[in-house]
Amino acid sequence: MFTGTTTLAVAQALPKDGKVYALEIESYMQEFAQPYFQQAGVADMVEVLVGPASEGIAKLAAQGTRFDLAFLDADKTGYLGYYNQFMDLNLIVPGGAIIVDNTLMKGRTYYSGGVKDELADAIREFNEVVCKDPRVDVVALPFRDGVSIITRRHEVRPDVDEIVTGAAHSRILQRLKLNSKVALITGAGQGIGRAFAHALGEAGAAVAVADINGEAAARVADELAAKGVRAVAITADVTQAKDCQRMVDSVVDRLGALDIAVNNAGVNFNNAAEDTPESEWDTTFSLNTKGLFLCCQAEGRHMLARGHGRIINTASMASLLVPHPQKQIAYNASKAAVVKITQTLGAEWADRGLTVNCMSPGIVNTALIQSDALRPLAKEWLQQIPMGRLAEMSDLQAAIVFMASDASSYMTGHNLVLDGGHTLW
Repeated sequence: MFTGTTTLAVAQALPKDGKVYALEIESYMQEFAQPYFQQAGVADMVEVLVGPASEGIAKLAAQGTRFDLAFLDADKTGYLGYYNQFMDLNLIVPGGAIIVDNTLMKGRTYYSGGVKDELADAIREFNEVVCKDPRVDVVALPFRDGVSIITRRHEVRPDVDEIVTGAAHSRILQRLKLNSKVALITGAGQGIGRAFAHALGEAGAAVAVADINGEAAARVADELAAKGVRAVAITADVTQAKDCQRMVDSVVDRLGALDIAVNNAGVNFNNAAEDTPESEWDTTFSLNTKGLFLCCQAEGRHMLARGHGRIINTASMASLLVPHPQKQIAYNASKAAVVKITQTLGAEWADRGLTVNCMSPGIVNTALIQSDALRPLAKEWLQQIPMGRLAEMSDLQAAIVFMASDASSYMTGHNLVLDGGHTLW
């Protein structure tokens, strides 16, 4: 049962480079389950070790394997021995967990009225040892047979510096989490903004999805809500100062605060310089430059009053070179201005608790790039990029989380370039 359904479910929930080890006493279970692992596409992620569990644990320890999660549901009289192996052989990473089933035995662990109950006695002893173990924290979930979540503590010593303990006693991956933070993303109804919204939501933030297209914003907010992210949709025209202020006020009113602002809304036109109409220039600068500044201004007022915040602007590699063969003078100039706005605000607000940075993506494989006008240029672009491929929106997601998190607390006024090496040639 566990080598089948549970192992398969865990493997499907892991990233593709994840690994699940199933310790199974019956060899036929490995043979029975293997075709289903193949059918589900996770066979490479699952390894079944047949034999006594204690031998399997010792083998894994000998080869240096360590785990984020261990699930223990075997012979109850063996629980304590397995637990001691997990901990004494250093198989569980700090912050990792051991999930233990049947730790209340339907209440039998609370009863010792002279009736011999070998299994309940074994579980009672197990629970007592775990509760006294200074290496772990334990939470018991009191339903049916009971489930205990045993988390290995990070070792904290008073005689070591924060390189050992982690800044503010937070390990590096903890510093990338955005739990309890509120993020606003403009232009989030599609494309890169949508990818940013999902990334920040997955990292733990509540997300305000802002876009001039209210229906598109609502669709993305619904996507986030379906993933368990607290999300709201806001319709806003960021070229209007009143709309920018209303947008910020709405985020604060509906989500309680504003900690992270990603100003991503933008537009691009392709025209030779001598043919660029004044209206096209005005439209580009109205959104890409003036609109971005108005957003920074409204967001900054709120964050300055609170004494902390992260503002991240979407610039472009066009701020560093002249992309070709397409001609886009208005876009290039507007994005160069975004970098200078970012640097200026980063310097002005650095000593008041705010960081202001920007990201300059290379050519990103969006629906726009797949349009009839731009698709024919892809072959030439690929020859200009050392990595030999366009950026995918997923390539930008980890970077936006870093820029929004405490891990980037000493970075401000910076233009983070993610272009596959495009600006190197």
